[in-house]
Amino acid sequence: MKQMSLGENGFERKTKRTRKREFLDEMNLVVPWAELVALIAPHAPAPGAKGGRPPFATETMLRIHFLQQWFNLSDPAMEEALYDTPMFREFAGLDMGEDNLPDESTILRFRHLLETHNLSLQILATVNATLTAKGLLLKSGTVVDATLIAAPSSTKNSSGERDPEMHQTKKGNQWHFGMKAHIGVDADSGLVHTVIGTAANVNDVTQAGALLHGEEADVFADSGYQGVAKREEVQHIEATWHVAMRPGKRKALDKANPMGAVLDKLEHVKASIRAKVEHPFRVIKRQFGHVKVRYRGMTKNTAQLYTLFALSNLWMVRRTLLSEARG
Repeated sequence: MKQMSLGENGFERKTKRTRKREFLDEMNLVVPWAELVALIAPHAPAPGAKGGRPPFATETMLRIHFLQQWFNLSDPAMEEALYDTPMFREFAGLDMGEDNLPDESTILRFRHLLETHNLSLQILATVNATLTAKGLLLKSGTVVDATLIAAPSSTKNSSGERDPEMHQTKKGNQWHFGMKAHIGVDADSGLVHTVIGTAANVNDVTQAGALLHGEEADVFADSGYQGVAKREEVQHIEATWHVAMRPGKRKALDKANPMGAVLDKLEHVKASIRAKVEHPFRVIKRQFGHVKVRYRGMTKNTAQLYTLFALSNLWMVRRTLLSEARG
C-alpha cells in the first residue's frame, strides 16, 4: 500500500489566502470584541462551585455564534464545522488539538442566553454606538423598507402544522409564507439603526413610525408607504416624509412638460437615496445566506436579525475601519 505523504495527510503548510480566511481576518479586526464580551459576560454561566467541566469563554462562544451567522450554520452544523474546519477553531480561539469542543447543546444554550436577556438587540446597539463614535452613523435622515424572509410552509413535521406566528402575503402575483424584516437605515451610510420583525402579512406602513429614531429631519420610503405622514403614530415626529410616487402615476408623467420633467427628476433623486436600504438586505441574504428563517417563532428569528444586521453594518464599513486601524 502506498504511504501517504505529509502533504496528503493535511500537514502541508498552506500559503494561499482563501476568501474565507480573508473575510474572517477582516471581521476579526473590525468587530468590537471587548465591548461585546463586556455586555454578555455578566449573564454568562460561571464555573461551578463543585468543580466539573468549566464553561467555555464568553468570547469563544460569541465568536462561534458569529460564525453561525456569517456562514448560515445550524447548531449541529456549527459543531461539525468546528471539528472539520481548523480555521473556524482558530478564529474561535480553540486549541487546534483540543478534544473538548463546544457541542450543539452548548451552542444552543449560548443562543438562548442571548435571547433570554435581549442581548442581540444590545449587540446591535453596541456596534452602532461604536460606529457613531467614529462618525460613520449619522442621524440626519432615515430610509425605511421591509423584506420578506421565507419560512417552511410544509406541515410534514412533528407538530403537523406550520409556524403559527408566520403568515402568508401576496406580492405581485406570488404568495409568500414567512416573516418580514422591517429596517430603518441611515440615509447617508446605509447602516441599519432599527430592526423590527413581524409576520409577512403586516403592512409596511404600520411599522414606519417605530423605525425612526426621532432625530431625523427627512425620511425616505417607497410607494408602499403612501399616506404614512397622516398616520397618528408619526404625528409627534418632526420630519419631512419623501415617499415615492406610485409607479403608474410616475409612468403617466409627461416628460415633455417642464413640470412633468421636474417631478420625474425628483423621483429619480429620491430613488437614489432609497437604494441605500437595499444594501443591508443584500448583505444578509447574499453574503450571509439568510434567505429562510431558521427557528420557529418570531422572537428567536427577530433576535437573529438583530445580530445579522449588526454584523452587516460592520461588513459594510469594514474597509473604512481597517484603514483607520492601519493609519
